[in-house]
Amino acid sequence: MKKIEAIIRPEKLGDVRQALEKAGYPGVTINEVEGHGKQKGVTRQWRGESYKVDLLPKVKLEIVVLDKDAERILSAIATAAKTGAVGDGKIFVSDVEQVVRIRTGEKGEPAL
Repeated sequence: MKKIEAIIRPEKLGDVRQALEKAGYPGVTINEVEGHGKQKGVTRQWRGESYKVDLLPKVKLEIVVLDKDAERILSAIATAAKTGAVGDGKIFVSDVEQVVRIRTGEKGEPAL
């Protein structure tokens, strides 16, 4: 099993959720987060004054998928989240050793 964590633009959340549902993985954990990448924030103007925004609003999605589905889900997220501009986000993939469904006690793939 793989855990896919995606940091995306908030305005792309709806598109990504639709892509996940279409791919057969509607279950997802979503958190509102703040951060910055290499650009270290952005400079904005308001009423003629420039100011720097160091931490930008982002959305973090977490989903655990079967090994055989990982590449397809990764591609679905990347395609739906892409705008082509700096700040589109990142996707991280890691191994999951064990999953337990608390309600039933099922372990492994059946617990997904």
